[in-house]
Amino acid sequence: MYTEKVMDHFTNPRNMGEIENPSGVGTVGNAKCGDIMRMYLDIDDNGVIRDCKFKTFGCGAAVATSSIATELVIGKTVQEALQVTNKAVVDALDGLPKVKVHCSLLAEEAIHAALWDYAEKNNITIEGLSKPKDDVSEEEEEPEY
Repeated sequence: MYTEKVMDHFTNPRNMGEIENPSGVGTVGNAKCGDIMRMYLDIDDNGVIRDCKFKTFGCGAAVATSSIATELVIGKTVQEALQVTNKAVVDALDGLPKVKVHCSLLAEEAIHAALWDYAEKNNITIEGLSKPKDDVSEEEEEPEY
């Protein structure tokens, strides 16, 4: 059963779409379930995320986790956005069914992938950021959260 927040973010997704000339773009997928998530970031000269948008092909939980993830990073610094974990995504949605927790991992990895792209474009290193996975199904069956 989905929470009210999950249903709200699925039926009324926030920040869906693309950013023209984004600072960073990250795309991740899950080969096992077929979900694909693309995250766009607009980052100012001070390293603050001015805008974040997403495009997701997947189930309702994938759309909801994408939507809430954008809300969690807008207004945050790059370093603060790096701290948005799949657990933070699940908590912000008041929970997800166990079989859908992998969608929150997609959101975390999409943020990291967009930050990685931003760092590469600007020839900078973001402390604590490692090269993201393209496919989160490489993760263990049940991510920690």
